[in-house]
Amino acid sequence: MRKKSLLILLCILSIATFLRLYHITTTPPGLYPDEAINGNNALEALKTGQFKIFYPENNGREGLIIAIQALFLKLTGLREPWVLRLPVALLGILTVLAVFLLARELFSESIGLLAAFFMATSFWHINFSRIGFPALLSPLFLTMSLYLFVRAIKHAANRDNRSAIFASVRAGIWYGLGLYTYIAYRITPLLFLLFIPFFRHSRKFKKIAIVFIATIFIVALPLGIYFVRHPGDFSSRTSEISVWNAPQPLLAIASNIGKTLAMFNFRGDWNPRHNIPGAPELFWPVGILFLIGIGFSAASITRWIKVRWKLSERSGLAHNLRDSHFFGIWLIVGWFILGLLPV
Repeated sequence: MRKKSLLILLCILSIATFLRLYHITTTPPGLYPDEAINGNNALEALKTGQFKIFYPENNGREGLIIAIQALFLKLTGLREPWVLRLPVALLGILTVLAVFLLARELFSESIGLLAAFFMATSFWHINFSRIGFPALLSPLFLTMSLYLFVRAIKHAANRDNRSAIFASVRAGIWYGLGLYTYIAYRITPLLFLLFIPFFRHSRKFKKIAIVFIATIFIVALPLGIYFVRHPGDFSSRTSEISVWNAPQPLLAIASNIGKTLAMFNFRGDWNPRHNIPGAPELFWPVGILFLIGIGFSAASITRWIKVRWKLSERSGLAHNLRDSHFFGIWLIVGWFILGLLPV
């Protein structure tokens, strides 16, 4: 990494740190109910020594965030709201670095820096980095697992099999831990299906994928065993808030799609806990770039499918990595669409 790029990255991380930690002890004041019950569970776990895989109260929550918050409560010896928020803020800062690493791997160093800057200054990410909610953890674990999985593929293409396996194992660990963060994370296995059109004919990719999946299975096994024993907890929150509970489900789906697409550039969430009420998620110059990016990405994917699909039938891992620019676009567009589905 060039010294200039490293200096810029450090500046971006400094901005991210300031925006997530400034007045963290007082802003926002108090605790939201969801944070408070996490804090109660964390204190109970410290008192009893019984840390749970899944906490069924409050519609059910995976246990990783509570374990991390309990650790910070123990290390600081304090019982203040900001102690529950501090680990989330720190993981939010780490997410900015993870975004840089993945974007650099998929595109270039300059794009990685731009992506990190947009993440560092994203109102949504800043806001949720300052609240002790588990949802903020999911982007970190998914981004790091994708970064390491792509690294594994590149190591394999360069015939560095040992590094490829090691990176694949680390990717599996990150991804598996992500399953302990937030319910919406459960849809993300579909994201890795986007690798198949590019690498489906590569034996090396298949070996990496097997190691990756096996690692995830081992890491997620305790959670899987819990849900086998308590199947009601697996779907309790989903069944409560499902759109199919609405009087007119299809109309509700159409309404959700419209509101979700509008939130980026036109009108966003009205809950002041999540957003400046009604404001679009993206600052208008970023929103314009977002729309341009969607158009550019759609055109690039269409062009790749027309030109490269037949060639990929005869190609291996190394050839497909020369299409990494198009693969990166393919991945982030698929990620964007997939991310909308839980909503």
